[in-house]
Amino acid sequence: MASAHNYDHLVHIQSHDELKHYELIPNVVWFFDLDKHGWWWGNPAAVKFWGLDSLQQLIDKDLSGDTQGARDRTRQTFDLAAAEGLTVDPWTTYPNGKPKTLLMMHRAVLLGPEKHRGIIAFINEEVKLGEQPENLLLMEAMRYTRVPATTFTLEGQPVVENPAATDTYPPAQFNSTAQCPFVARFANVNEGLACLEKIQAGEEGRWDYIMQTSHGHRRHSLDIRRTRHPLNGDFLFLVVEYDFTERFEALQAVEDARARLHDMAMKDALTGVHSLRYMQEAVQTQIAHAARHHHKLWLIFVDLDEFKAVNDQLGHAAGDTVLREVAQRLQSAVRNEDLLARIGGDEYVVLLSDADAEADAQAVAERFMEVLKKPITVLDHTLYVSASMGIAQFPNDGEDMDALLKAADKAMYRVKHGGKNGFVFAEG
Repeated sequence: MASAHNYDHLVHIQSHDELKHYELIPNVVWFFDLDKHGWWWGNPAAVKFWGLDSLQQLIDKDLSGDTQGARDRTRQTFDLAAAEGLTVDPWTTYPNGKPKTLLMMHRAVLLGPEKHRGIIAFINEEVKLGEQPENLLLMEAMRYTRVPATTFTLEGQPVVENPAATDTYPPAQFNSTAQCPFVARFANVNEGLACLEKIQAGEEGRWDYIMQTSHGHRRHSLDIRRTRHPLNGDFLFLVVEYDFTERFEALQAVEDARARLHDMAMKDALTGVHSLRYMQEAVQTQIAHAARHHHKLWLIFVDLDEFKAVNDQLGHAAGDTVLREVAQRLQSAVRNEDLLARIGGDEYVVLLSDADAEADAQAVAERFMEVLKKPITVLDHTLYVSASMGIAQFPNDGEDMDALLKAADKAMYRVKHGGKNGFVFAEG
């Protein structure tokens, strides 16, 4: 049965009686019925072309062995002819089992009382194009590939495009006459011009661009090759396009998720300051730089005093509030180039990246004591927080993060055992 599309504009041929005049045409003419996938009628030249003895043999010819690709091509030819009125393109036929490539013209019609979809095929034997010319076979294959494929002149004017390209770049989409159709397909005109210049200079290759398609901006990989016109031999270039938008967006989503996970790992979720992992990565870079330039680094280990009592008496929510407030106060007491991290529980570490003198590290520790002594209000309770701090120096007290932490931690415990609320330097 005919398709649900509206084909009222097509000529309707109800019976073979209407085709008597085609018998007088010396060139091959046949009518093909798509809905039964077989010949509906052919003139004597068509019967002879297929090596048969009668029209009935042509009508009864068994085409059950045709591939789905062959059936799809016939349907696509009908659709194109119904839309455009006439198609002209090379086809490979197999009369007597031997391939023969011919230039064929097709018109779309409706056939018989059932209005089956049909195509009239016209073949002019005088313009037979040979047995299997390579370029024509390439064009024939290009026509039915599912990806957009277009041949252009070196000036960027289209010569032949397949249905996939027509769907992707409908002519009505481009109103500007300032650029050639090839360049008009690019979302970025300058990129299109640069690509055309490369082609005109003889380059071939595969390049990725954002294209302006009927589906919006899409990421396409353009495979561009030089070729020749099958009839006049003029130089052309063939563009085959592969849409990788979904793959790119999927990979981008993975990268974004990975970046978010990395950011989460680099930030302490409770306080918003850097995490231990971030500090470990940053310290490696800082140590390498300091070693090259013979600079000193200072690492301050900060451990709150009696913090367990806050959690025990007021609960962990109150303890979290205190930890966040302490982080903000410590951050306010260091420079932008210094690194503050919460490394766990009530422990913080600060790396002073540009402080060669011991007095610089001491000044930061004193500022810490000053900002921490101010009261903190939590759940209508006024709390006072202090900290014990140990200070280690690179390279004297350690040449890597672990060694510096160990030295600063050991110094911090000296403060704990000596009365808390203070700082000391590591003993090298």
